[in-house]
Amino acid sequence: MSESLYIEKLNWFKQNEKPETVLLIADNPDRIKLVIAWTNSNIERSKNLTTFDGESENNIWDWLWENTNYSKTELKEKGDIPSEIVLENRMRPLIGNRIIYPDGTVNSYVQKYLREQVVKLFSTKAKKTAGKV
Repeated sequence: MSESLYIEKLNWFKQNEKPETVLLIADNPDRIKLVIAWTNSNIERSKNLTTFDGESENNIWDWLWENTNYSKTELKEKGDIPSEIVLENRMRPLIGNRIIYPDGTVNSYVQKYLREQVVKLFSTKAKKTAGKV
């Protein structure tokens, strides 16, 4: 029962995403690196979920994160982050603004933004390379 509740609550947040969250990572390489590291890290739901109480959005979001397991060491290494304190400080806005999700995924608007940036980077490089022929 709790596992299906976890999935149900998480899916609600994914269905109610806000595109404005992109503004928090746009032109912020440190946050972008952490978002990418998040999607490439081992993130798991707790095997024994804590008791669910409260129906406010914030209570539900906190409950989801309370039941999320991940390695801070792995995130530090993959995100090229110097210390655990810096990691915690960088994660707070990503979690609080629902940019990263407790299942290892990312806000779909953020994901689209990052993909567009990569496409733009490759197309710019292709144009420069074509001009050197």
